[in-house]
Amino acid sequence: MAKAFDTSRIDPAWPELPDGEHPLTELLGPVQGNMSPFGDVEFPLTEVPYEHPVTEINR
Repeated sequence: MAKAFDTSRIDPAWPELPDGEHPLTELLGPVQGNMSPFGDVEFPLTEVPYEHPVTEINR
């Protein structure tokens, strides 16, 4: 017989989805490893959308 289900170990951040839907996890991902925090951006980029701030020193 299986042990009783421990409700204190349920992840409160787990999304509530309709029946048949699954959140994307490392097990369902198209590639090995973590999913990108940058979304669907593919690297390397042809152009980097970054402008370095200029520091003006007061003397």
